[in-house]
Amino acid sequence: MSLFKTGPGRSIFDVAVIAAGFLVLLPILGINRTTDFMIFCVFVLGFNLLYGFMGRLSFGHMLYLGTGAYAITLFSEHVSQNPLLAVLAGILAGALIGVILGPIIVRTTGACFALINLAFDQVGYFLVLVAFSKYTGGEDGMSAYFSKMGFLDFGQKPVMFGFALFCLLLTFYVLKKFTSSPYGVLIKSIKENETRVKFLGYNTFTYKWITFIISTSIAAFAGALSILNYGYVTPSFIDPSRAVEVIFAALIGGSGSLYGAIIGGVLYMAISNYLASYISRWEMFLGIALLICVFRFRSGIWGFVADKLKLRAAA
Repeated sequence: MSLFKTGPGRSIFDVAVIAAGFLVLLPILGINRTTDFMIFCVFVLGFNLLYGFMGRLSFGHMLYLGTGAYAITLFSEHVSQNPLLAVLAGILAGALIGVILGPIIVRTTGACFALINLAFDQVGYFLVLVAFSKYTGGEDGMSAYFSKMGFLDFGQKPVMFGFALFCLLLTFYVLKKFTSSPYGVLIKSIKENETRVKFLGYNTFTYKWITFIISTSIAAFAGALSILNYGYVTPSFIDPSRAVEVIFAALIGGSGSLYGAIIGGVLYMAISNYLASYISRWEMFLGIALLICVFRFRSGIWGFVADKLKLRAAA
């Protein structure tokens, strides 16, 4: 089957390729790191929808990851330890913050959009670290406990791996359908020229707001999965200084591409996990990798590979 084939079977093929890729990585990276890689890829997919497809760069996407992380933890402590309900609570918290902040944020563009997200992230970081430290554990964070649901015992690493893989594939499949639909074409058009889209009679504010909510919900989903995996939350999950992680991953893999988000997420996690073990200043090499992508692979690694494959197919 061609990599660039379109039709109903394409999404299933893409999902199968991604699943096979992570199953290949499993014996190489180990089950713990592979699970971490997949959860981070879910986060990159959510960010990439906002940045790669709609053209809005956010410097504060850690806020939405942290919202999901703290929501699932507080839910498990005060409401129910049912893991699936807790994950759902995390997603709904991400959607809620998108509904509340969206009307303010999506009215802005360019640097204003990026920085207002950063400002809200800084506010959220202060709230969990200082203002509401009585409930969030402050600097020490807090633990999360979840009950077993039949064979779903998330304390068992194989179960967590399988669930994370399922969630990643589900997120990819839904976004694939979403971005391939007329709605997806519209948000891409907003990225290219919002003025012309308005001229055609579309209310771009509504579409941007909905896309923003979907992006924050997916980011919160990744945060909830992280707590399900680790069993504790700290302010690092909402730390504004970590906002560059998802941006670097999207740029390295290729913004505006779901495959690029997966590749970028894996490469960033590989660099940050393995180089840091051997080189104290590993960030320098990450910067070099980013510069190479900017000057040599302008559409990211996946964009470069896809262009080569299209040229070869055409020939």
